[in-house]
Amino acid sequence: MSEYCDVALPVPLDRAFTYELGELEAEVGARVMVPFGGQRLVGVVVGLHDVAPVDDVEVKRVERVLDEAALLPDELMELGKWVAAYYCAPLGEVLRGMMPLAAEVKRQFVYRMAEAGRRVLYAGAAKGSSRRSRLPAEQQNREYAVLNYLEDGSAAKASALRSATQANKALLDGMVRKKWLAREALAEGRDAKRTERVAALVADARLPKLNHNQTAILAELAAAGGRMRVTDLRESTVLRELSVPATTLATLVKHGLVAIEDAPEDFYLGGLPANGKARMHEHALNEAQMEALGSIAAAMTQGSFRPILLYGVTGSGKTSVYLAAMQRALDAGKSALLLVPEIGLTPAMAGEMFAAFGPQVALLHSGLTPDERAEQWHRIRRGEARIVVGTRSAVFAPMVDLGLIVVDEEHDSSYKQEETPRYHGRDVAVMRAKFNGCVVVLGSATPSLESWANSERGRYARVEMLTRVMRRPLPTVELVDMRTEFKETGKEDIFSRPLMAEAQATLDRGEQVIILLNRRGYSFTVICRSCGEKIECENCAIAMTYHKAVTGTDLHAHPGDRLECHYCGFRRPVPARCPKCESEHLYYLGAGSQQGEERLQELFPNARIGRMDRDTVRGRGDMERLLTRLHSGEINLLVGTQMIAKGHDIHGITLVGVVGADFALGLPDFRAAERVFQLLTQVSGRAGRGELPGRVLVQTYHPEHYAIQCAAAHDYRGFVAKELQYRQWMHYPPASVLANVIVQGQTLEEAAAWANTLGRWFAAARLDKVRVLGPAAAPIARLKRIYRFHFVLKAERRDALGRTLRQLLAYAETEAIPRRNLILDVDAVHLM
Repeated sequence: MSEYCDVALPVPLDRAFTYELGELEAEVGARVMVPFGGQRLVGVVVGLHDVAPVDDVEVKRVERVLDEAALLPDELMELGKWVAAYYCAPLGEVLRGMMPLAAEVKRQFVYRMAEAGRRVLYAGAAKGSSRRSRLPAEQQNREYAVLNYLEDGSAAKASALRSATQANKALLDGMVRKKWLAREALAEGRDAKRTERVAALVADARLPKLNHNQTAILAELAAAGGRMRVTDLRESTVLRELSVPATTLATLVKHGLVAIEDAPEDFYLGGLPANGKARMHEHALNEAQMEALGSIAAAMTQGSFRPILLYGVTGSGKTSVYLAAMQRALDAGKSALLLVPEIGLTPAMAGEMFAAFGPQVALLHSGLTPDERAEQWHRIRRGEARIVVGTRSAVFAPMVDLGLIVVDEEHDSSYKQEETPRYHGRDVAVMRAKFNGCVVVLGSATPSLESWANSERGRYARVEMLTRVMRRPLPTVELVDMRTEFKETGKEDIFSRPLMAEAQATLDRGEQVIILLNRRGYSFTVICRSCGEKIECENCAIAMTYHKAVTGTDLHAHPGDRLECHYCGFRRPVPARCPKCESEHLYYLGAGSQQGEERLQELFPNARIGRMDRDTVRGRGDMERLLTRLHSGEINLLVGTQMIAKGHDIHGITLVGVVGADFALGLPDFRAAERVFQLLTQVSGRAGRGELPGRVLVQTYHPEHYAIQCAAAHDYRGFVAKELQYRQWMHYPPASVLANVIVQGQTLEEAAAWANTLGRWFAAARLDKVRVLGPAAAPIARLKRIYRFHFVLKAERRDALGRTLRQLLAYAETEAIPRRNLILDVDAVHLM
């Protein structure tokens, strides 16, 4: 039995911490609860040994071992270490992200009096209240009441302090900042099993004389087979019509006729109705699909690592190939993992998976409750679910005998995590397949340039599906030059005349239309006509978006209207006057999806219009309900952001309109052209997927741009050739490897000083074929009240880039630059 264990903790420090086990036993990969910095944290054991730490460091003891056996198998532990090393992320934070088991740990904060608080309390008793405090007398009295409550040295929860002293969270936080109180985080295990109350008929019970309500309940239970959820029983149509009171069930329980039990709660997988259409797994594969499946199946038969890029045009039937390949994995006794870029794609995919594989399917994404995620994770680990569908973090699912990984829409930037650890789900999937010796399929109609380059270099096999199923044609694409439109009409309108005429004709034929307007809100900025000031977020250096509460054509603020920052979530009412010059002449600039919906309602009063964006799709079932209405034809005109462009297969859509998508070409991002091409191609692919041909109208101010031209011609190879040429000239991926280093601080001076310090180190260091751009203010220079500077590093080789980043971290530590103030974004997708 080992005496010590090394524990990786979820803190921004690049090291593990040694603890004494005492009489406890633990395995590598198991979770333990340990004291750390005045709090209790849950970490993962990464090593066992009998070597005591040097330097006379006091070794603390493990308080509790949470798992009898390792939760993470060896291959996932190795994958976690690879992610930590490759993305320069603390191993503890990586391992925390790999196990979505927060529901199994109950965290709470307690407050304890600090030494400074004790001095203040004693001074107050001798001299009266503090003269230095700026708080009102009532608030000061509450502070002293808190100190008096904690005088005996015990700790207390916020709820206890609130009840005893009327102290709110803001007051307690202020006392912590003044170091009068110390706040400690406590953690303890909890049972995350989801249960629900079930009413069950008691067998062979003697029936006394029953009243009408009691008889109704027993009859309802008998009709349901003798068992029924209590909530369903109370909400049944029969009992509601009879107005049966809740006490009636309690009376039956008291008489021993009904028993109330706790039963495992059912998990709702989700999914869209078939609406009479055959499910994808029921379709016979065409020749191109069979060839693609044959290539994947042959690679699976070899039983070794094999990455395959599946390049298939929109509507070519890639999902049917995925399903058939996953069935081959099951037939071979293996499990299969399917990754999708966003939660919005899971309802349709979950429905197809459940129809094909039944209860073997598990779901993992951030839209689940913590208890649901823990439940699904354990089902997967036990081998009960051999098919897993999920978003980015599902790449770490503890699959048993993993035989196939599929990454759908592999080009999508949603696979890149924008917080520590900043891994890319697609690339981690490839590495996991390598560690497991299995096949990984990367599917897309618009593969990322990195994946395409890997296939050109022979690192990935490439399989192509260049025709749509049933030989359906790709939609015709027409460009509408908005410069000409403005010259001819003399006014700036959201929608062009050709688009509106075509939309009306499409609706008149009983077909469906979707319009992409890739901006949320009503107007994307509010500017003063007098002084030119734009209203920015108080936390971020970004213009706030106007969200309208009242429909109507006037652009004046109404009660309930708001300005919102889409980065930090800050909201404020719309001011009546300019905050800078007091002018009342405020101008609402630009159109978002909310304004687009309002305008379409004016133009097409008889249309059944829906909107799909982050404001209408908030809850877990919102996307599913919206897509169900679209599939059924209840909605025949849908406007929305890029959410409408991804993977939806609605056969009634014959017209797609694209509005304002080319604004992204002006963003300071080397991937701007690639993103615009992918968005146009993907949204165009929503048209003409049924029996009727599709048509796409793209409104643009840059009709001559190669990204627009190639998207209109469905010319992926032409776009790649042009874009790769620019990337090679400018040494951007895939012609090089890249990292974005962000230095952030609470004040501008702090962040600038640290950036300057690192800039001098970069200038003096002899870097091995690594180019450094910066320091410069980040494109968004302030985010969530944090000031930001950045460096962009380009290198010919990954090992040189990784070596430079590790040297940078070591130097930053010698200069006392906190690790949490350095963000190292390896293979950065966004440079904002």
